[in-house]
Amino acid sequence: MTIVTTSMEKERRVNPVVLYGSATLILAISVWAIITPTGAETVIGTAVGWVSDGLGWYYFLAATLFLVFVVYIALSRYGKVKLGPQHSKPDFGMFAWLSMLFAAGIGIDLMFFSVSGPVSHYLEPPSGPGGTVEAARQAVVWTMFHYGITGWAMYALMGMALGYFAYRFRLPLSIRSALYPIFGRRVHGGLGDAVDLAAVIGTVFGVGVSLGIGVVQLNYGLNFLFGIEEGIGARIGLIVVAVLLATVSAVAGVDKGIRRLSEFNIVLAIGLMLYVLLFQNPIDLLNRLVLNIGDYVSRFPSMTLNTFGYDQPTEWLNTWTLFFWAWWIAWAPFVGLFLARISRGRTIRQFVAATLVVPFLFTLCFLSIFANSALEVVRDGNAEFGQTAVNVPEQGFYALLEQYPGVTFSAGLATVVGLLFYVTSADSAALVTANFTSRLATPTTDAAPWLRAFWAVVTGLLTLAMLLVGGVTALTNATIIMGLPFSFVMFLVMWGLYKALRVEGFREDALRTSLPSSLSERTAIEARGTARTWRQRLRRAMSFPDRDDAARFADEVCRPALTEVAEELTAQGADAEVTERPDGPTGLPRLALRVDLGEEDEFGYRVRPRTCRTPSFALQAAGTEVYHRYEVHLTDGGQDYDVLGYTREQLISDVLDQYERHLEFLRLRRETIEGVRR
Repeated sequence: MTIVTTSMEKERRVNPVVLYGSATLILAISVWAIITPTGAETVIGTAVGWVSDGLGWYYFLAATLFLVFVVYIALSRYGKVKLGPQHSKPDFGMFAWLSMLFAAGIGIDLMFFSVSGPVSHYLEPPSGPGGTVEAARQAVVWTMFHYGITGWAMYALMGMALGYFAYRFRLPLSIRSALYPIFGRRVHGGLGDAVDLAAVIGTVFGVGVSLGIGVVQLNYGLNFLFGIEEGIGARIGLIVVAVLLATVSAVAGVDKGIRRLSEFNIVLAIGLMLYVLLFQNPIDLLNRLVLNIGDYVSRFPSMTLNTFGYDQPTEWLNTWTLFFWAWWIAWAPFVGLFLARISRGRTIRQFVAATLVVPFLFTLCFLSIFANSALEVVRDGNAEFGQTAVNVPEQGFYALLEQYPGVTFSAGLATVVGLLFYVTSADSAALVTANFTSRLATPTTDAAPWLRAFWAVVTGLLTLAMLLVGGVTALTNATIIMGLPFSFVMFLVMWGLYKALRVEGFREDALRTSLPSSLSERTAIEARGTARTWRQRLRRAMSFPDRDDAARFADEVCRPALTEVAEELTAQGADAEVTERPDGPTGLPRLALRVDLGEEDEFGYRVRPRTCRTPSFALQAAGTEVYHRYEVHLTDGGQDYDVLGYTREQLISDVLDQYERHLEFLRLRRETIEGVRR
């Protein structure tokens, strides 16, 4: 038992610089805000004014560049690169993956702003008169824009960068890993600590906004349902309950806790959306949904860089667009790391498509249905409802539900959905922040349970402090400030990812341009005079070897072939060695040839046994459930071809093919880098 505990401690040690630095700063800000709320409100207000006046344009430009980069990478040749080795398979099924992806990226704020946002934009639009049909169309589209693909692109950028470096190169699942192509080993020191420190602080403040909004919303929901008084006492109680639930879920882990809550929450949210759709006029809502989609697509290019340069509605920009872009940036490290954690085995193209499209389609439907339902109430003359939605946003959602039958049921369902949105955001944030402040052995290792609980408490304390300072307004202002420094880190992440993906391109070019790899496997073998007769080839194709055949192949072909190549390379002056270790699932030997190439990337050729289910057409293997393969693995993962049945000469030829491809890859990369330097 002692050995196991020691091993676990080694696998997940805390990073003292990041942990103590971020925790001290956040706790200090929280205590300062609780002791002197007026002074904190003044400082935050002054700082956000400086950011919005001087750098508002920067937020617009940065958000657009993030989107353009992500779409370019997904559509380019790099889109087929996997977040993990080439042979890796997804860890989660499609529904579970999409549910966690959506639930982590959206919180209770979707309910909070789905009514207050469009009503505010309708009555007081950023341009043009309010209360018109055009204002109604603008209102819904601006709400969709703030929750649209621009924000999800920030999640996609961080998620694919973190997943790529962690699962493909075995680097820590941390922000610093994405900067390795730029700064090299320095990311393991103070530079990397500073980057992770910025990520933790931005994450906690970004999540604190959602949790603060959630507390206010849930407090009113409980008042609406049970008459529980609104106020700081009730909100403290809600924070305590939410922290406890988040701690339990985060400690349970991704598969048992977060996954199940996410799936359940999505089902309930869909039920709530359908409830409103059915009791409102469904035909009108569907017509407006289609119109909203068309408006979003047609107006998106002009909206994405619309800084209102000639006549800026400063207060509107601070309250909405600048806040939302800063909020997405603040959430990007947290959601990106969580998405990377659950997306191993997906290609970059799959990952980007799912992240940009699937959650947004749900969000688009949710916002369109609730926004148009709320606008219909206002346009029918209910001015009181409109003022409530604008001035007391937490009441707007429940005020809309009051317009339909069965409000007790719908309000209760909304409160449960809101609570689950709250918890899934809080538990994901606790898990991710704990991972940021730890040194973990593998990308799939999570931080210690006590550390996850610690961050759940710290986030709850910050939420309470900001609510005391100035409620939701203080939280939104703090987010605009805290999101700024991490936006610069995101540009470095873009640069690092692009540099690494160019290396993938060099590798692909090497496979295409080197002579041995330009031939098919069979043609290359025949060209070297090592081809079997057609009967021998057919016999191998119809063969499904058992364990004894695989063991004999390892002893008589693999080990001698790799040893011969290593000896010849050593004789030529190279540093080559063959290693061997047993394979856990099969007990058969895994063999590997490694060639040290100095400052260049080493060459590795590995053969690993694998057990597969025998197909129904396997005539010679009738009655046996499984057969064995020996598959080739290179530095970038499995190559999905079987060499069991090769002769010694054929296996040596395959090793040399891959070695020459690797050398060609190094040559292409070196020439490109030298060309750039010149």
